[in-house]
Amino acid sequence: QAQLVESGGGLVQPGGSLRLSCTASGFKLEYYSVAWYRQVPGKEREGVSCIENSIDSANYADSVKGRFTISRDNAENTVYLQMDGLQPEDTAVYHCAAALWGFCRDYASRKNDYWGQGTQVTVSS
Repeated sequence: QAQLVESGGGLVQPGGSLRLSCTASGFKLEYYSVAWYRQVPGKEREGVSCIENSIDSANYADSVKGRFTISRDNAENTVYLQMDGLQPEDTAVYHCAAALWGFCRDYASRKNDYWGQGTQVTVSS
């Protein structure tokens, strides 16, 4: 069964770091554009970052630029989101999603083929 699974969330103090993983099973993630989104209850889902499939070009939301880094390891069939300098406003459930024919230029609103179940990130002292 093809699926995406996120991991790496948790509780961290302001200024701390976490690395989220998005691992695919049942399909090769290297052929897909992969994006990270986050959602807080009562708010719209926000696109956080995206990485293209073939050229490793990346996009970031203005709110995370300079603090978050997206990368992929095709051998591990995984995309990572390194989050540094975390702030309380980064608290959310983070989901990854993959699109075979999608592009990062419109990742905030595009239709994805696969979604993960989400991992909770809480930034609090």
